[in-house]
Amino acid sequence: MNELPEKTCSIERLVTIPEDVAKVLDGKKMATRRNGVYAYPDEIMVLNGKEFKIDKLYQQTLGEMTDEHAAQEGYANMDEYKQSILALHPKMPWIPKMTVWVHEFSPVTE
Repeated sequence: MNELPEKTCSIERLVTIPEDVAKVLDGKKMATRRNGVYAYPDEIMVLNGKEFKIDKLYQQTLGEMTDEHAAQEGYANMDEYKQSILALHPKMPWIPKMTVWVHEFSPVTE
């Protein structure tokens, strides 16, 4: 496995938008894409007292994303995901070659 870069932010900042937190808690969101590394595999993210383990961390370009990836993010399809991202970052252009870090996670079960 390639050496992972230093974190650019902390795991507490990985999922912060209330709608996204609700999607994670409801089991509808199982991944978050960020420009940097916010968490490493096996780290634990806590949302509203519930724990989620980071399962995978890898890079992907926006152009490689599919409707299946959008579903992991809690959206119906890529168009819905893209519109949501551009609404959050109004000055950011959608650049298919832009690389992001994918953080996949799952609930920690007792």
